[in-house]
Amino acid sequence: MGNYLVAMEAAWLVRDVEEIDDAIGVAVSEAGKRLNNEDMDYVEVEVGATGCPACGEPFDSAFIAADTALVGLALEMEVYNADSEEHASRIAKSEVGGALRDVPLSVVEVVETPDDE
Repeated sequence: MGNYLVAMEAAWLVRDVEEIDDAIGVAVSEAGKRLNNEDMDYVEVEVGATGCPACGEPFDSAFIAADTALVGLALEMEVYNADSEEHASRIAKSEVGGALRDVPLSVVEVVETPDDE
């Protein structure tokens, strides 16, 4: 059994917004509120980063068209006593997916963390 840090990304839709910063704030706030309503304050929520196709520099993962934004959120949670990386991935996706129903969610990375002994 091992401990794992599971990183996921979620696609969050924000309607009636004109500015990228507003869209990001609303997305992070709404996701955090839904996770906290399920007593999942151990899940870290922040805006994701996308690499620029021209220069490779990261920028906030958000796009607005017709006053509707798609914001990429980065979510992280620690999973304890999982059998494998795949098991940790399934646990994290199940936990977060249950709180963020109808939000597209995918696992980006799973890293084994050292035991705290």
